[in-house]
Amino acid sequence: MGRAPVQLAAARLASARAELQIPYAICGGLAVAAHGHVRFTEDVDILLTAAGLAQFKQARLGRGWVERLPGSRGLRDAIQDVRIDVLLTGEYPGDGKPGPVRFPDPGDAAIASPGVSILKLTRLVELKLASGLTAPARLQDFADVIALIRVNRLPREYVAELDGSVRAKYAELWDLAQTVREEP
Repeated sequence: MGRAPVQLAAARLASARAELQIPYAICGGLAVAAHGHVRFTEDVDILLTAAGLAQFKQARLGRGWVERLPGSRGLRDAIQDVRIDVLLTGEYPGDGKPGPVRFPDPGDAAIASPGVSILKLTRLVELKLASGLTAPARLQDFADVIALIRVNRLPREYVAELDGSVRAKYAELWDLAQTVREEP
């Protein structure tokens, strides 16, 4: 983790969750960076169970973290002034409507990275594909998948690791990732 406010906020969250023994996984742009494609992000996306969020709120609200709106699951790191977006196990990526891909349990879907737990690459790619497919304005999700394919040299056969509902889009993006990028 670097020294930018968003990275410091993620490290603070990781430390607090470790103390409270709450399973979690960092998702979104920070997980994309941890898997090799560094890009700008201004918030921390974190995967929790509903019980983990409730436990965190009970123990830490008013102690460096605040709710963005009373009673909401959105948080803000008051020390770093960084938005925290909480994704809950069992909910749906993208438009939030029921579909074949759900946010997994962080206890099963996280891997250790220096100082934090991050979402496994397979689950990250799968969630980004599902998000982009159900919320067409989320083009960054598809761009992230292309970048992750390139930087991790993911094979076309990686598609077999993904939910059937996102396989065709992975194959399409894999083909795009093979094109030579022209430098400006």
